[in-house]
Amino acid sequence: MAERKIGTITHYFSNISVGVIKLDDTLKVGDKVKIAGTTTNFEQTISEMQINKQNVQEAGSGQEVGVKVSDKVRTGDDVFVVE
Repeated sequence: MAERKIGTITHYFSNISVGVIKLDDTLKVGDKVKIAGTTTNFEQTISEMQINKQNVQEAGSGQEVGVKVSDKVRTGDDVFVVE
């Protein structure tokens, strides 16, 4: 499967398992993503995402979105869309 880098993790809220992704490309609800870093490596499907606490279906380059993550992520982890 092809992977395309779409952003980087800028923050992690451990109490609510939400990672903040600074996007370099488009991300949509339903996309399968891989999050990888020094000690991070897992895939999940984006079930919901928010910008400023508002649910959105799609976000683009330059935006920061919060997404529920199934495992711990770390600042600087890369985010890829799995195609």
